[in-house]
Amino acid sequence: MPAVLGLNFHHDTSAALVVDGRLYAAEEERWSGVKHNHPTRKGTLAAPTRALQWCLEAAGLEPQDIDAVWAASMRPNPAAGWWLAEERDELAALLPAPLGEHLRLLSHHTAHVLSGYLLSGHDHAAGLVIDAGGSSLGSDFGPGRERITGYDLRADRIDRLHQGMPTVVPSPAGPRRVHSSLGHFYRNLARRVVPPGNEPEGSMMALAAFGDPQHYGAQIRELIRLGDDGEVRIDHPWGSADSSTPLLLGGRAWTADNVAEQPEHERADLAAAVQEVFAESVVHIARHLQRLTRASTLVFSGGCALNSHLNGQLAADSGFDTLFVAPAPHDAGTAVGAALYGWHYQLGQERLPVPTDAAWGPQPGALPTTAVPPGYRALTDLGPGLAPTVAALLAERHIVGWVQGQLEFGPRALGHRSILAHPGHAATRDRLNAIKKRAAYRPFAPAVLAEHATEWFMSAGDPFMNRVARVRRCRADRIAAVTHHDGTARVQSVAPDHQGLHELLERFHERTGLPLLLNTSFNRKGTPILRTAEQALAATADLGLDALAVGDTLLLADHVPDPRATAARTR
Repeated sequence: MPAVLGLNFHHDTSAALVVDGRLYAAEEERWSGVKHNHPTRKGTLAAPTRALQWCLEAAGLEPQDIDAVWAASMRPNPAAGWWLAEERDELAALLPAPLGEHLRLLSHHTAHVLSGYLLSGHDHAAGLVIDAGGSSLGSDFGPGRERITGYDLRADRIDRLHQGMPTVVPSPAGPRRVHSSLGHFYRNLARRVVPPGNEPEGSMMALAAFGDPQHYGAQIRELIRLGDDGEVRIDHPWGSADSSTPLLLGGRAWTADNVAEQPEHERADLAAAVQEVFAESVVHIARHLQRLTRASTLVFSGGCALNSHLNGQLAADSGFDTLFVAPAPHDAGTAVGAALYGWHYQLGQERLPVPTDAAWGPQPGALPTTAVPPGYRALTDLGPGLAPTVAALLAERHIVGWVQGQLEFGPRALGHRSILAHPGHAATRDRLNAIKKRAAYRPFAPAVLAEHATEWFMSAGDPFMNRVARVRRCRADRIAAVTHHDGTARVQSVAPDHQGLHELLERFHERTGLPLLLNTSFNRKGTPILRTAEQALAATADLGLDALAVGDTLLLADHVPDPRATAARTR
């Protein structure tokens, strides 16, 4: 059976390996401890050294066992063509022999879209990728970089049929081409809305729920023009990385430097307007793709596909019957798309099954009970008693670190490296926001048994926590900790074969009548989701969690009574 390696050398550095029909994938940040594994300076390349080493070791392979190596190109060279020999040589030099000799490049956006399409299970789909920027467009589309790309996708071919194009703007040196980006537009405005120290895009999406989109809606719509054939034109410099040019709104000059001076209710109104106009723009493009392809399924990827509110709107309004958001739509996912491209299109192998989980990474190792921190005690060898014991803790409103099985790939904790809590109490949400040092307006997501999802939400959710659904009004007061201000929630649907969370949800359901839990990532502020049991032990003490479950061992804070006496009780 062949083995194919996919790599991403840029931010969100990552590696993915497909062999024997199985996917191994990991992000370098989980070893480096640097979130997004940002290079030390812009444009610097970084090899996913430890992620790559883990993939090979987990599969029992040596570098010489690899048949093909693919990576996404990012060279912003306007004269470059599809294959960039200079970049290939530069990247190949970062790899151990003979991997570098096999390395080939495909476009950044093609790697993005295939990370979704080749896992979607659909034969025919439209593909849409929107982000800050990707590969050089080269001679096919003129100077510039990928910003918005549409595809017609089939099992035997990949057709690129829509490309966001540059605009010509005046400048002191004469007219020049500007390739604006919806990804830059959203980030540009987010930096004018969210104070430093918080992740801009995610925080603005959360804050938008508290604002009135009509307050600044007309002015924000003037910055973007929607034309025929899915065209989106963004006035310069709002579609660029420039967040210092003042945006004049409501008698205020909005910049990234004065954001802390703006009243929060005004920032919420601007956030709401930006979110609404941004979503309208993406729906406009998607409807054009539906007309071009006549496909019933849309596959969405790229950094903008992390916007779960946008994804909920796409599912409802784009004209497609089905929306499939790539399990890991950010740049780390390009390693998965590159590996799957080599596996399926180059080597002709059957596509992998549709996943219901993204647990493609390393195991955590055993909890070192000899190093239990002060204030905690360990209960060992719980075996089948772990799930009912933890369910009892959660029912009593304790906050539990949950480390089970292989590590998730991607930016969402999916029940393998999670912090879990009772979904029914707003005070729990407030305590968790304080523990994680997050803005009070940011919501938490529910993980729900897939078979019960539509009883609580207006749609079935997503196994990778990539879209919002509206909470049923008759249920909202029972799950206050995971219901956002606008009545929505970013729903993770947990399938019966989910190895990390399904049994615990069943036990909690039996005990409380609630088939869902609050699920958030197990990490400290500004750091990646943790990887090992040792890291979980340190983080539990640092964050002051009530308990930690690793394997069949449970760490309890001294103030928490032993739950085993009540664990057998059910609803």
